[in-house]
Amino acid sequence: MTSVNHNGVPTRSDWFIILFVVSFLFVPLSVHAVEVAPRISDREIIERLTRLEEGQIALRNEIKLLRDDMNARFASMDARFASMDAQLDRLANIMITVVAAFAAVVASTIGFAIWDRRTMIRPFETKVKAIEDSFSENRQQVHALIESMKALSQRDEQVAAVLRKFHLI
Repeated sequence: MTSVNHNGVPTRSDWFIILFVVSFLFVPLSVHAVEVAPRISDREIIERLTRLEEGQIALRNEIKLLRDDMNARFASMDARFASMDAQLDRLANIMITVVAAFAAVVASTIGFAIWDRRTMIRPFETKVKAIEDSFSENRQQVHALIESMKALSQRDEQVAAVLRKFHLI
């Protein structure tokens, strides 16, 4: 009935026939495998619906509690953010105060240096002014001294060398 290869293995057409026969054997079994549900009364349906409604009410209450808890946590977070903002404002004010104090110290140091320089230079200015005044009073004498040295340099080479060194002749 079946054809077999030379090494004893069924051919492809043999497999199709085997599969066809086996599928007809198991089709009636699969129909009987479905279980029929028992009939439920109206009272049982109403009781189950009532329990479902009660469960929904309980879930709504739990959701409401969770929402209230979440809103309370958001309110506490808002309070924390507000306190953090206040702390940042205080830190900013402290930083501004520190910078202003540093600027004041620098400005006062510069002012003191300028004041000290002026007060230190005044005595030297008065001494230089006195020297200039005395030089202007003795100008004729200094000029006469230089002229006499020039005249002396014509006769003495050492005096001429000294006057040349100081660019007086």
